[in-house]
Amino acid sequence: MIKNKGVIVVSLGGSLILEDDATVNVNYLKKFKETLKKHTNRYKFIVVTGGGSIARKYISALEDIGIKDHKLQSMAGISATRMNARFLSYFFNQNPEKGIPHKMNEIISYLKKQEIVFAGALEYQPHQTSDGTAAEIAEHFKSDFINLTNVAGLYNKNPKKHKDAKFISSISWKAFHKMANAIKYKPGQHFVLDQTAAKIIMDKKIKTYILGSNLKDLNNLLNGRKFRGSVISG
Repeated sequence: MIKNKGVIVVSLGGSLILEDDATVNVNYLKKFKETLKKHTNRYKFIVVTGGGSIARKYISALEDIGIKDHKLQSMAGISATRMNARFLSYFFNQNPEKGIPHKMNEIISYLKKQEIVFAGALEYQPHQTSDGTAAEIAEHFKSDFINLTNVAGLYNKNPKKHKDAKFISSISWKAFHKMANAIKYKPGQHFVLDQTAAKIIMDKKIKTYILGSNLKDLNNLLNGRKFRGSVISG
């Protein structure tokens, strides 16, 4: 059961915001909005948005013209996450006068005034995606961490490419860290959590939930009920 500590950090995968053709997933986002709003009497939410297909298209275009610099590619991805965060703030009828927070102290300030705060990736750090940002925020607030992605949870291999992929309902921080680091980092990578996030949740013992696009599972988790997803702990 998720801890009721007032703040919940949610990493919202870019693939849930935008389809691969860049169509906005309006129906999903409406349900996401309804789900969070139902729980704002018990929690405040910090939602960290991924860059999704837009970030990967920017990064791919840079590679196509021979720009291999990982920092420049990452900065393009960071811009996409921030654009998605700003859009989500508008989707939730928010109009942040100072824009989207780019630093931790700005998130703290926003959270004093709002029940739901949206952010993309914060300041650039090597080998880190918006997942790492979300893990850092969860560490700061001593919060549990929920990662929403386009598969039902953690698998031993990509279920969209391998029909024999096996679902993993629970895994230790150490075993997950090993799994994440078996993949070579690249900007815009597509794995449930990046290597930096895997290390943070292991080192700081942050209980982490990986859920798919069925928002009934998020609602059940927040209500302390049975849900389909993966738990990283212990």
